[in-house]
Amino acid sequence: MTGSLGRVLRYTVLVVLTLLFVSPLLFVLITSFKTPGEAVQTPPTWWPNPFSLQAYERIFDATDTPVFRWFLNSMLAATANAALVVVTAALAAYALARLEFRGKRVVLALIVSTLFVPPVILVIPNYEIVGRLYWLDTLVAIIVPTAASAFGVFFLRQFFIGLPRELEESAFLDGANRWQVFTRVVLPLSKPALATLALLSFLTNWNDFLWPVYVLFSPENQTLQAGLSTLQSANAVRYDLLMAGAVVASVPVLLLYLVAQRFVIEGVSRSGVKG
Repeated sequence: MTGSLGRVLRYTVLVVLTLLFVSPLLFVLITSFKTPGEAVQTPPTWWPNPFSLQAYERIFDATDTPVFRWFLNSMLAATANAALVVVTAALAAYALARLEFRGKRVVLALIVSTLFVPPVILVIPNYEIVGRLYWLDTLVAIIVPTAASAFGVFFLRQFFIGLPRELEESAFLDGANRWQVFTRVVLPLSKPALATLALLSFLTNWNDFLWPVYVLFSPENQTLQAGLSTLQSANAVRYDLLMAGAVVASVPVLLLYLVAQRFVIEGVSRSGVKG
């Protein structure tokens, strides 16, 4: 009887927590299908009456707020940035995990120490660098500057350390060189960690707001997060438009997480702090 009561309490707590987390998302989704008047109605309604697609038609058809173009810009920038982060982090992490060279611990300490630097401090220096490279108002400005990830290097290094050295030694005995061992042995075994880092990098770039606002000026070059902020001023706080934009911005993230969930859990669980 005690066990049954404990199970009931456990599931009750889980249901309550689920409702607490899901209800704001449901409210955003429902509000996006309301008319402008009903979206600001007090007290708020939980179900749109009537059901309206006006907000989605407005954000996708308006020439001054090209949401679909912003969506494509964000997808391109986040995907390219995630790919660059995985490549650079994997190369640096493997060197720090397996190669022996003078000052390796110092290099690792310097890389990890940058994790404690607030990103906002780097806005002005990065802006100066991007400006001198003539990357302002281009997607390159939000793809390249964050391509070297200190977290990615540290995360993958911990994963590489946990891989059995015997597998690499066997490849060396078979005549493989260091690059072949890295690409044909280490990387295939590291798919969970690589997928996890790619997902986290994608989300970081996708959700970035401050940096795109500084370096992207033209409406057609905006990313989704920065562009959606203009809906509030351009449309006098149209909450139905804001909620529709939030739904559009969240769909790729949710789909990506559902696809990569298994890799994320495995990658995190196998990347414990070692060495």
